[in-house]
Amino acid sequence: MNIPLTFASGLYDRMQPLYTREVRPEGIDLNFLAIEAPRVIFDNMARDQAYDLAEMSSSEFITRLSAGGSPFVALPVFPSRVFRHGFISINRKAGIRSPKDLEGKRIGVPLYTMTAAIWMRGHLEHDYGVDLSRVQWVEGSINSPTSHGEPTVLPMLRSVPIERNQSGKSLSQLLDEGLIDAIIGTTLPDARKHNPDIVRLFPNFREVEKDYYKRTGIFPIMHLLALKRETYEKHPHIGPALFKAFCESKAIALKRMRNLAALRYMLPWLGDDLDELDEVFGDDPWPYGVEANRVNLETMMQYMVEQGILKEVMPVESLFVPV
Repeated sequence: MNIPLTFASGLYDRMQPLYTREVRPEGIDLNFLAIEAPRVIFDNMARDQAYDLAEMSSSEFITRLSAGGSPFVALPVFPSRVFRHGFISINRKAGIRSPKDLEGKRIGVPLYTMTAAIWMRGHLEHDYGVDLSRVQWVEGSINSPTSHGEPTVLPMLRSVPIERNQSGKSLSQLLDEGLIDAIIGTTLPDARKHNPDIVRLFPNFREVEKDYYKRTGIFPIMHLLALKRETYEKHPHIGPALFKAFCESKAIALKRMRNLAALRYMLPWLGDDLDELDEVFGDDPWPYGVEANRVNLETMMQYMVEQGILKEVMPVESLFVPV
């Protein structure tokens, strides 16, 4: 009899063959719950362990594992990767012309401990010499006057100047009005649509991100797959079965993306994008597994240590069950 598992994730191209059941993990009946709001998945999983398997913030998983007693284990499958240089927005009236000008400024961020923000601060500190200790952080949703979901956040390991946005305005509105000077996050502020002074810090972000990848080999990991520990301990054989299925699903998605007879995505120059993809990344732009992602994960954990979120860098192998 197959083991029933609920799985919550965004319906990414690399996941679609699992959703349609074209790919079926051996010995598992996978009930795929397509939820397009990652923060909802994270909050439900962290608070209520609402799913057997779910997409989860990498930084949240690692922080919980490091603290001990985590109810989750992880698979080295990465539903989300995003270069983040293009998601730093500034108000030019704040006198920001280069990354170093962010020092001494008030910067909005949805959640200080979120994976995207960790990567972005790491880029600013290590590649551009920004002294993060001189930044005042303001937490809140970028385009609504609320918090960024309902996260269960573990205590910071050192004090960081963070204030909660309780103004009744979104971070976008605060940036528009000059009450904060910049925003880092997972989306761009709506105020860009009407305020010409609100722009990207890196207007040539595509070239900046390509250069970053060519220098480092890092395509930043945002999310991994978290599995309920009690489920895994009852059925440890599901680890390899799930990993194999996710690899098969991704391989199908890559093959379909490369079929240019009829464009799979609404990208008129997809062929050119694919040529660039091959030139920069080679055959697989989205590797799964531990070894192919060692430097990626070690770099993120080092940033977490430097930013007061993690005590020490953990061995990458300790993050994942054997697959």
